[in-house]
This record gives sequence, structure tokens and C-alpha cells, in this order.
Amino acid sequence: MQPLTLKIDSVQLAFNERKILQDIYLECKQGEVVGLLGRNGSGKSSLLKIVFGTLRSSFKHVSIDGNFIQHGYLQSRIAYLPQHNYLPRGIKISRLANILIDEIYWNDFSNLSIYQDHRHKNAEQLSGGELRQFEMLMILYSKADFILLDEPFTHVTPVQADYFKGVIEKVAQTKGIIITDHQYQDVLDISDRIILLKDGCTKPIKNIDDLITHNYIGNFR
Repeated sequence: MQPLTLKIDSVQLAFNERKILQDIYLECKQGEVVGLLGRNGSGKSSLLKIVFGTLRSSFKHVSIDGNFIQHGYLQSRIAYLPQHNYLPRGIKISRLANILIDEIYWNDFSNLSIYQDHRHKNAEQLSGGELRQFEMLMILYSKADFILLDEPFTHVTPVQADYFKGVIEKVAQTKGIIITDHQYQDVLDISDRIILLKDGCTKPIKNIDDLITHNYIGNFR
């Protein structure tokens, strides 16, 4: 079975007549991790929200294998990890897991010690760190064909970041993943391809020198 391809094209977004996104092309296939880099305010989070379907743009073309997608969150086609907490309160973790987790990953998820220890709790009974771990894991092990990760390595320890990288690499065997984070080295570590978002446009990055050329990072050599 051929892997599905998510294509994002011609996204246009402006706030108060200031163009945020204007020349966008990005694609991601199941089986790969695409890193999306860009400075603060470049529109990375806005782009992911547009693809997911929670932010309206003046124009967009988002498709999976040529089929136009208006709202990525419908029918579990696309899952999105926002920077803010998203798990609803008042519902046990075990019940949320039964709804969200893909059956092919159920054993991997349900055998995790964090799930075994906290499955009978509600989201509001977890610490901030525990809640973020559950949010990350539930998105990664979800039923979605494509996963959008917005700042997954922010506010986690280096040990947790390394653990999540392993999970990302595992689920990327069956899903397409687009990831953005200011911890750019973490993104470089796990990405098959890198796209830079600058001046509203997407620019393919071939190597670290391209990031220096586009002034995303300094030349430390």
C-alpha cells in the first residue's frame, strides 16, 4: 500500500493587512518527519493551525493524496499538538485513551508506567509535566494519518526530549509528522527533511549551511 501524502500549498494569511504567510508549499509523506523551522513570529504555529483547521486563512489548499481537506481534525486525518494544554477536564485518562489511541499502538501506550500509574486520574489531577507527557503521547499514538507537533520539546527535560524522539521515530514508520520547535537541534536530530519559514515563504533546507545563509543560526565554526 502506497504511503499517503499531505500537501500544503498557497496558504495566505494576513493580520491587519500585514502578510504573515504568502508563498507556502510543504508536503509530508507517511513514513517521514519534516522539520519546520523559523524565528518567533514567522507564522509556524499559524500554519499548523490552518492545516489542522482551527485557524481560517484567506486562502489555502490542503490535500491528502489529492483530496482537499477543509478541516484536518475531522475523521482523524490530522492530529495537532498545540503549545497549550488540550486534554479536557473531568474525564479519566483511561477513557480519553480508549477514544484517542490507535489500536495498533494500544499495547505500547497502555504498558507505559505513566499510564499505569495515572490512568484513573483526570487531567486536572496531573502535574504540569505529567499532563504534557500524556498530551504528547496521546497525539503520537493517535489514530491520525498525519501529526503536527508545535513546540513538543519546550518545557521538557533533555531526558524526556530524548525519550520523545524515540517515540516520534517509531510512530513515523506509519504516520507523517511535521514538527516545529525553537530547540532546533532536536528538530534536526529526528527530521528527514527541513523546511525554513521566513518572510512568509517556505524554503527547503539542504544542510546546516543553508540555515546560516538564511540567518536562522549564526556561523559558529
